[in-house]
Amino acid sequence: MSRKPFYFLIFLLIASGFGYNLYRHKVDHIPFFPGSVQTTWTVEARITYNANGPVEATLALPTDPAFTLLSESAASPGYGLSMTEDQSGRRATWTTRNASGSQELYYTANLVPNGYDLLDDHATEYTVPNLVWDEGLDTAAQTVIAKAWDQSANNRSFALQLAKLVANPEQQQNVALLLARYEPAALLNRLLQTAGVPSQIVYALNLEDGRRRQALRAWVEVQDGENGYLFNPESGTEGRPDNLLLWQRHGNSVLELTGGSNSSVTFSMIEDTRPALATALDMMSAAAQERGLSLYNLPLEEQSLLRGLFLIPIGVLVVVFLRVLIGLKTSGTFMPVLIALAFIQTKLLTGLVGFLLIVACGLVLRSYLSNLNLLLISRISAVVILVLGIIAAFTLLAFNFGLTEGLTITFFPMIILAWTIERMSILWEEEGPKEVFVQGGGSLLVAVITYLAMDNDLVRHWAFNFLGIHLIVLALILVMGQYTGYRLLELRRFRPLAEDKQ
Repeated sequence: MSRKPFYFLIFLLIASGFGYNLYRHKVDHIPFFPGSVQTTWTVEARITYNANGPVEATLALPTDPAFTLLSESAASPGYGLSMTEDQSGRRATWTTRNASGSQELYYTANLVPNGYDLLDDHATEYTVPNLVWDEGLDTAAQTVIAKAWDQSANNRSFALQLAKLVANPEQQQNVALLLARYEPAALLNRLLQTAGVPSQIVYALNLEDGRRRQALRAWVEVQDGENGYLFNPESGTEGRPDNLLLWQRHGNSVLELTGGSNSSVTFSMIEDTRPALATALDMMSAAAQERGLSLYNLPLEEQSLLRGLFLIPIGVLVVVFLRVLIGLKTSGTFMPVLIALAFIQTKLLTGLVGFLLIVACGLVLRSYLSNLNLLLISRISAVVILVLGIIAAFTLLAFNFGLTEGLTITFFPMIILAWTIERMSILWEEEGPKEVFVQGGGSLLVAVITYLAMDNDLVRHWAFNFLGIHLIVLALILVMGQYTGYRLLELRRFRPLAEDKQ
């Protein structure tokens, strides 16, 4: 029979698992490691002006693809507030029919850097207007454009050459002449548009922790192909720093005010850190990516239950590896997994002591039941009741002696313990005490190793947040299921042959 379908299934499971996990990390921003923290910025815009009568104030809101908006709020007592979005971007509009004197409006945004700094969200190219220079400046502008044009190969390099010239007016008299009439950003943008290069002035904010009353700075964005590139006209450099927030990229102005005078906008900011997982969940919620099938939409009680259940495949993988490849013997196939789950609740040392005490007492009582010649179903039922009594007795004793850790032995699965006692008792009668200790010790060893694998913060995090890991676990189990060679512990049988050859 051809093995190709099997190998294809394994490849499909592993590829799907890795692909889904990568999607969760790259798109949903779920961190790979628990305890990771994420930097967030709280930016507050403060609008001040003098009013006398009806007022309408419109503020451009941040539209930067490198930042994800977690939440936003506005403080505007006595004002109506609406937030709209159109081709010119998002804007907040405050309105009132009666305002007088000095007025203050506040807008606060919580932003998270997402690492995406490409400006590729252009639906259409910028419209390049036909500009007319003032008399006497046209020749200077054409001279500067010609010099930069000869030293460039495309829109991007042309803009860089112009930015360098604008930033160093002492090297060019023509540039100095033009700067006497225009601000650096306006001059760079005007020179680019005169040359037919699509560009626009954008306003950005330098993010620095604890800064207050900061103003926006003008940058120039140039479109070259499908991407946009930022240029600093003051330094003559290209590219955006990590702490740069593009506040206004579309539209004509940052603030539009009707019915007021002496308006200004200043910004304050605070840097903070918060758990990366909580931030990722908020980002998914803000972007409407979290849908009804998300585990995080379940009630907390169900989430807690699933967190425990999703550890079972990890425990199963450990058991399969230890039994198939290592060759450890256990009493029951997956009994160690259930015992390991109980250890997670009781903690390891308390669980080991409780397990040994319950099984030891159960074996003593089971030896008496064997003399009664009961039917199997009656004997097992009796053992279950006896195990319940043993657990209750040990719990009561632990409470009376002040051993609060002993109260947790109630988490042990009674049915599994009853079957373990029954199997060990039969094994004692048929194979002797040695085999009981071999299988019992093997079961405890596997349970402890399984517990160590399951009671791990990284494993817990991956098992619940990266469900693709379970497809990879399934693939590994299927691969190990095809193994028919010697177990590692079986190789010791060949030691005499190796000694004879020597």
